[in-house]
Amino acid sequence: MAGPRIDDQELGARIRELRVGRGLSLRRVADLLGISPSALSQIERGRMRPSVTRLYQIMSVLDIPMAAVFGEGETPEPPAGPLDSLGGEGKSDEIMVVRGDEATTLLLGHGVRYRRLTPVAVPGMNIFESIYPPGSGSSQHSEYVCHGGREIGNVISGTLVVDVGAETHELGPGDSITFPSTTPHRISNPGDTPAVAVWINLT
Repeated sequence: MAGPRIDDQELGARIRELRVGRGLSLRRVADLLGISPSALSQIERGRMRPSVTRLYQIMSVLDIPMAAVFGEGETPEPPAGPLDSLGGEGKSDEIMVVRGDEATTLLLGHGVRYRRLTPVAVPGMNIFESIYPPGSGSSQHSEYVCHGGREIGNVISGTLVVDVGAETHELGPGDSITFPSTTPHRISNPGDTPAVAVWINLT
């Protein structure tokens, strides 16, 4: 089942909207990312698809959770308990259902797909299904990324290699991992079949 997909133009426009909303210039954000303004401009115009790593870097610089690129707007500051509220005052007792063919998918560099697994944004938590095609990785040039929070991953099928700092962990079906997101890390699929995992980012 395939739900609606955020295309490159929509993703780029969303990144630009979030950047402008933060009152930051293109050059300022590009400087903080260590890339050229023209490279960031290409992403914002939908002419270049960011890798998982680059998107996390952009969202970290903007200090906005990843869920915001799915069109939820800026998620408020996380409350004491991440499940205390699912969308604001008076919303916690509501029931929401999103069918498998309605869930929005984000296509990133190397063909990596992210599909959000919650009907709405949950403050303090991002939950995604990630699919890494054979030979793909989270970064364009094998670089590492670090950002705030903590990560929890569970591999459903295929094989993922997760490099965390100086350690390398190969994960197969049923294997899970957790680590602080502040430790430099990267993810890759060295196998010849797609790797599917559920990934949780705690902010």
